[in-house]
Parts: sequence; structure tokens; C-alpha cells
Amino acid sequence: MDGKMFCFQCEQTAGCSGCTGSAGVCGKSANTANLQDELTGALIGLAKACGNNPRLETTTRLLVEGLFTTITNVNFNDEVLIKMIARVQEEKNSIVPDCRKCTSVCGNTSDYDMKNLWDAEEDIRSLKSLILFGLRGVAAYAYHAMVLGYEDEAVNDFFYKALSIISYDMSMEQLLPVVLEVGEINLKCMELLDKANTTAFGTPKPTRVPLTIEKGPFIVVTGHDLYDLKQLLEQTKDKGINLYTHGEMLPAHGYPELKKYRHLKGNFGTAWQNQQKEFDDLPAPILFTTNCLMPVKKSYADRVFTTEVVSYPEMVHIGEDKDFTPVIEKSLELGGYGEDHEMTGINGGKEVMTGFSHGTVLGVADQVIDAVKQGAISHFFLVGGCDGAKTGRNYYTDFVKQTPKDSMILTLACGKYRFNDLDLGTIGGLPRIMDMGQCNDAFSAIKVAVALAEAFDCSVNELPLSMVLSWYEQKAVCILLTLLHLGIKNITLGPSLPAFLSPNVVTFLVENYGISPITTPEEDLKKILG
Repeated sequence: MDGKMFCFQCEQTAGCSGCTGSAGVCGKSANTANLQDELTGALIGLAKACGNNPRLETTTRLLVEGLFTTITNVNFNDEVLIKMIARVQEEKNSIVPDCRKCTSVCGNTSDYDMKNLWDAEEDIRSLKSLILFGLRGVAAYAYHAMVLGYEDEAVNDFFYKALSIISYDMSMEQLLPVVLEVGEINLKCMELLDKANTTAFGTPKPTRVPLTIEKGPFIVVTGHDLYDLKQLLEQTKDKGINLYTHGEMLPAHGYPELKKYRHLKGNFGTAWQNQQKEFDDLPAPILFTTNCLMPVKKSYADRVFTTEVVSYPEMVHIGEDKDFTPVIEKSLELGGYGEDHEMTGINGGKEVMTGFSHGTVLGVADQVIDAVKQGAISHFFLVGGCDGAKTGRNYYTDFVKQTPKDSMILTLACGKYRFNDLDLGTIGGLPRIMDMGQCNDAFSAIKVAVALAEAFDCSVNELPLSMVLSWYEQKAVCILLTLLHLGIKNITLGPSLPAFLSPNVVTFLVENYGISPITTPEEDLKKILG
């Protein structure tokens, strides 16, 4: 390791061009970043080794886990990365055991040197980065589905194909279809995860979620993994401990099989990037189940627990046995607040709503369609995506506040925390803001959009529907590619365009899909509404 890094996979990368020093904006060190590159190169080598050789039962899960580990704000632990690299090498050696003995090395199964990608011609680098970063997002959704026992052969096969392609010498014309295929596969993967979640936990129902923390012991659960939450709920029932969701775990309140636990009380705090302030002096433990982990401050380091692919040096990690006893004991030790602790959203609201999945919204489709035909609903806005700390994200709050009173706001992912505590009233008994769930629940938004297009006998692009999206990490990348795969146009994206998009790739996206960066709420609303 040379003590320096190169990383431009997240929205907040330094100078909108790339983190190149001793540490990234996300807080990971250069050594961690370089180990993640080494892990990615090993995963590419493993994928190529399976091109002409049978996979082991463990291979696909290892590929998916490795890709998920390299997503921004997941793993800051060098020891874990070193062990995972060794696991990948061992897996590859089991698949092609004779390669190490070969005296005429062909390189077909060699690990890939990521510097070849970062130093490539900028358009090739741009398209291969879209493939790689999108693939990391797909892996996160595939991982959650695998936890619940769901896999899709087409999704699994694509991980091998796409990882191998990153090492190939290919032109822009050859790479562009693969970029869109990432979006196609992600749609399959989101559908698979939707099926896994609803089968395990039921169809989400609209639910009001308080932001007040009741007195007494409690645990804050953050991330995306609903099954981890379910296991913790089981282990804490009848122990006098309340559970509160945080960040992307908020939509858990809408699932019948989770909301039936009376000690799942409400939601703690606001979006993930505010954790260092909101967790300061918190009299309760925090369990991180997926990404959204920031460098841990000393003031609450003794209260942070990780599980699954999340890891941070010196933090207690809950292993595969899912014995949450250390978390439970810490909660009882700390005791929680002595009195009810009132918190609010960023706009002062004391509760939020969630649970407007496609199953719920399509259940009142006739009501929605009739409201459009009668002129009660003039426009739909999908305003959602990843949140972050970068200046300019208040745009999304101001945008939603300025939308016409006869318009509906569909939202999802953690970007909703910019405005989900606003009371914008109702239309025909339906709240103007409908939280459809986590980032993977973009599938719900797609299902609703397609159903509306069919009802009005038009294409999705002809609907009075506009997408105003925020992005931060790689799951947002694969969702964007899914929308492009579906041919959806005129998406407004912010707060800045990805640093890994070369000028020629940006031009392609603008000319073919009408993607445009956000400007001001006033100007963008004027453009959208004509």
C-alpha cells in the first residue's frame, strides 16, 4: 500500500472528482480503500475462474458478500477485509487448484489490478465504473434476499458475467448494453427482495410512527436488514426494552409481522448522516445492520454494535449466531432516558408516516385514477433517494414545500427525511406525501407508475409524473440504471452528477434520456410544470 487512495464512487467524493489523499470524505483510510480495491480485484479473478469451471455452493454468496462489503459506509475494518480477501483466494484455489502449479501462466484467472480501471481512458473508465458501482448496489439487494432464502439464477449469473467484463478490453459500444443490463438485473433483484420481504413480513400498511422516545431501556436499530430487526425483536420481548428504528429501517413499521411487536415503538432521529450528533450521549446501544455507518466518535463508541457485513475497528460484532445478548445487556445497563424524550424531524414534525407500498397504493388505484380524471390530482412527483451531508440538499425540502397543493409526493429511501415530517394535507383522503419504503422499494414506485400508465393507456413518460432524485452511494446507481433500462426519461438528479461520469457519457445520458442536474426548486418546477 502506498498510503494514497483513489475513490470516486460516492456523491460526496472530494472536489466532485475523487478522493486521492490519505483518507476519503466518508472517513475510510487510504489503506482501507486500497484493501477494498484488492478485494474487488480478487472477486473479479474469482468470477473469471468460474467461466470454464463449476462454482462451489459457497461461491455466489461470497461474491455478493464481497461486493456488498465495498459499498460506501459499510466496512472500515482492515482486518475483516484482509480475511475476506483470503477467503476469496481460497475459494478460487479450490475451483482451479492446478493454476498455481502451471508453468505457462495464462492470466485468465488472475486477480485484476484495479489500477488498470482507474487509469483507463476516461469513457471506458466511466462505463466500467457504472457497471461496477451498480453491481455493488445489486449485490446489497441480493444479499438481503439471500438472508431470507430467496435467490434468482439470472441475477446470480450476472454477477459472474459483469465482474469478468470489467477486466476485458471492450469499446464504449460494447459496454453500453452491459450498463443497461445492470439496470435490468437490478429490477429482477428488487422484485425478488420485494417478494422475500412481503412473504416473510406481510404487505406493508400505512402506519403513523412517533418520533418521541419513551422513558426506560431501549435499542436503536439502523440499516436495512429487516430479518435482523425481527430476530432482535424476538430476543427482547418481555425484557422491558423498547426498540426504535433509525434511517432506512423506518419502513419496518409498516410490515404486519414486525409491527405486531408492541415494543417496536417508533423512530429515532433523522437521516443517517446526522448520527454523529444524534448518537452523542445516547443512553442506549445502536445496532448497525448494513451500510450507513460513519466513523464512530469516542462519546458513543461503547454503544455501537455491528452485524452482517458491517464492521468497524474495536466495535463488538454480532456473528452469524445472531446472539444479541451483548446489545441487550448494554441497553439494560444504560437504562435509557429517565423521562419521555421528545424528538422532531428536521421541519419540527413529531411523527412521520410509512407503509405506502405498491400493494397498498394499487389497492386504492381506482381512487387515485378517479382523482386524476376529476382534476383533484394534477401531478405526481417521485422525490427520493439517498441523503447526505453535502451543502445543497435542502433543495429537496424546498422543492417539496413548493409543489402544487393538488400534487402527490411519492418518496422512498433516506432522502425522505428532508421533508417526511411535513404536514402537506390530503387529497381525497390520501396523504400528499406517501413513503413507499427503503431504497429497494423503488420497485414499488415502478409498479405504481406502470399501473397508472396502463390505466391511462399511455407510456410512463407520458404520465404527469416527474422524478426528482438524490443520490449518495451505489444502490442509487443501480436504481438509476433500472430507470434507464425501462426507458424512463427526464429524470432530475442531484445534488451533483456522479464524478465517474465522463463528459461523453453525460452527453449520451442527456441526449438519450434527458437526465439533467438540479438547479433551483423554482426553476425546476417551472420546467416540469411548463
